[in-house]
Amino acid sequence: MRFDLVVATVDRTDALAALLDSLAAQTHGDLRVVVVDQNTDDRIAPLLTSRPELDVLHLRAARGLSRARNVALAELRTELDAFRAELVAFPDDDCRYGSHLLERVARRFAESASLDGLSGRPVAADGAIVGRWPDRATTVTPDNVWHTANSHTIFLRRDLVDRIGAFDEALGLGAETLWSSGEEIDYIVRALRLGARIEYDPALVITHPVKPVTHGELVALGKRDGASVGYVLARNDYPSRAVARMLVRPAIGAALSLVLLDPTRARFHASTLEGRLRGLRAGARAARALRRAPRGAPATR
Repeated sequence: MRFDLVVATVDRTDALAALLDSLAAQTHGDLRVVVVDQNTDDRIAPLLTSRPELDVLHLRAARGLSRARNVALAELRTELDAFRAELVAFPDDDCRYGSHLLERVARRFAESASLDGLSGRPVAADGAIVGRWPDRATTVTPDNVWHTANSHTIFLRRDLVDRIGAFDEALGLGAETLWSSGEEIDYIVRALRLGARIEYDPALVITHPVKPVTHGELVALGKRDGASVGYVLARNDYPSRAVARMLVRPAIGAALSLVLLDPTRARFHASTLEGRLRGLRAGARAARALRRAPRGAPATR
C-alpha cells in the first residue's frame, strides 16, 4: 500500500528535517511526502532536495493549516487513479514516526478490508503519555473522538478522504476565528457520520513535542480549544445531552479549582466554558449554512 503524507509546514526547519529523517528511515518505503509550504521564502527547499530517497511533492499555500491541507487534497484529486495512494495521513511538521510505523499501519489495512481509518497515540519525546489517551484499543466514535484521534495520529483510506471532502477552513491553526483548532476532530466526526469504521490503537505511537505554557497561555488555550469543541459539537449536530456534558465539565472544574484555591486552573476552566458557548453559537450558524448549501458544495467557509 502506498501512503500520501500531507505535511503542512510554516516557520520550522529543524523540526521538519527531523520528520523527514524519520520518514526516510521507514521500513515501508512506498510513500510520498506532500509538503505544503506556507513560508514566504525558500527556507525549506534545501531540506526537500537533500533527501533524494524520498518522493516529495512540494506545494505552496497561504497560511492556515486547514487551507494548506485543502490545497494538497485538491492536488491529489487531480491525479489519475493509477497514481493515487491508497492511504492518506496528516503528520505535523514537528512530529516523528518510528521506523516501523507505516509498515504496521499498512499491514493493519491489508488485513481488514472493512477498516476505513486508524488512529495512534501521541507521546512526548521522552515517551510520556500526555492527555486522556486510552490504554486499550477501541473503536472511534463521536463520543470518544476527543481523546482517540489527533491530526498527526490518523491514517485514512483514500476513498474515505475523497468522500469526506475538504477540511473546514474556519477551524485549524491560522484560521481567523476564535475556534482555530480541532479541524481534525471535525474531519473525523464527518467521516463517522458517513459510516466509516475507524479504530484507535495505542500501540501505534507517534512522537510529538509537548511545549510548556505560561499561566496566561493556558487560559488562552482554554478559550481557543473550548471554542473549537463548541463549534464542532454544533456544526455536527451533536445531541443536547452530549452538548450539556461538555458544558458541565468546565463549570465543575472551575468550581473545584476555586475550592482548592487554584485561581489559574479556575480561570482556565472558566475560559474553556466561555469558549465552548461562543463556539456553539458559531457552529450552529455553520450548520444552518450547510443545510442551506446546494448538494455537493464544499464544506469550507
